[in-house]
Amino acid sequence: MERLLILGSGGAGKSTLARRLGERTGLPVIHLDRMWWRPGWVNRSREEFDRLLERELAGDRWIIDGNYDRTLGLRLARADTVVFLDYPVRTCLWGALRRVVRYRGKSRPDMTEGCPERLDPEFVKWILEFRREIRPQTLARLAAWDGEVHSFSRRRDCEAWLKVL
Repeated sequence: MERLLILGSGGAGKSTLARRLGERTGLPVIHLDRMWWRPGWVNRSREEFDRLLERELAGDRWIIDGNYDRTLGLRLARADTVVFLDYPVRTCLWGALRRVVRYRGKSRPDMTEGCPERLDPEFVKWILEFRREIRPQTLARLAAWDGEVHSFSRRRDCEAWLKVL
């Protein structure tokens, strides 16, 4: 594992897993949310985001967490390993709610400073629709990809995998 992607619904724990894997492996961690958002929840242009992403992808070793489906092909072309957090909707909603409570009024470590944690209707809708709309496309892309895929449907299975790394 030299170039690792972590994918999954909002609230699944992608960024937390990325940090933990980074600590365990020494690989640098890149959070796509931090790359996309400017302070005040203002997004970068697609062109600027793509330039930043291409610069990071050129590195020899990294962990990148986040979905951003539009750029998944670019990331898969450079990755050697994918971890897909394929958790139930209730698990992801609970994770998102816990995150809001934990970081209430402040930016979480994997987010741009000046973007205080929030749980808005658009984000909840995205979590609710992930399994039906995004998951099938992601699974199809991963099935056609020739790298190593670790898919977890329960947090405890991912924890067990992390312990044996």
